[in-house]
Formats: sequence, C-alpha cells, structure tokens
Amino acid sequence: QVQLVESGGGLVQAGGSLRLSCVASGSIFSINAMGWYRQGPGNQRELVARITSGGSTNYADSVKGRFTISRENAKNTVYLQMNSLKPEDTAVYYCNVNFFDSIDYRLRDSWGQGTQVAVSS
Repeated sequence: QVQLVESGGGLVQAGGSLRLSCVASGSIFSINAMGWYRQGPGNQRELVARITSGGSTNYADSVKGRFTISRENAKNTVYLQMNSLKPEDTAVYYCNVNFFDSIDYRLRDSWGQGTQVAVSS
C-alpha cells in the first residue's frame, strides 16, 4: 500500500500565497509522476499541475504563471507553490502519485485524501 500525506491548505485572502506538500510512502519501487488535482464546489476534479520524474511539468491554463510545482525525488515529495490566489482557486486539492509498485512492479495511481484551499475576496 501507498500512503500520501498532504499538508499546507487553509484560508487565505485573494492575492495571497499557500504552499502545499505531499509525501508518498509505502510499497513504491519508483515514481513516474506526481501531481495536484482540485475539485471545486459543483465541479469535476481537474488537473492543476503535474511533474514527471525527469522534471517535465504541465499546468492548467488557469494557473500558469501563478502556481509552481516541484518535487524532491529522494523524499518522494511534491510541492505546489500557489501565488496570486483567486477566489476561483477555492477547492479541495488532491495529491496524485503515478508509481511502479515494489511488490508486483505494476504501474499504479494513488490519491491523497485532499486538503482544503479557500480564497476569500
């Protein structure tokens, strides 16, 4: 099993910043990619940002230039630095890890339980 522990959510005023962290542990042979998704009220879950083991990144258009994803491979940790936050960024943010399982070497996905981000106007 793989466990993801997220932290860093909270309430912030528009224009403010937050930094999310996610640490993965468990039966991980290697990590292919790590990412952040979000789900706002009444919306479907959507990709916010993703980073591969090689450092390639992609972002949702709505966050480009404001959010930065990074990772520490040795610590199986991914970060999301969120600047210039807007009320429409309000959502539950979920960490995702795409990894090769150390037991059967299959490629799998694991999700965190989510951390709430609320941006007030």
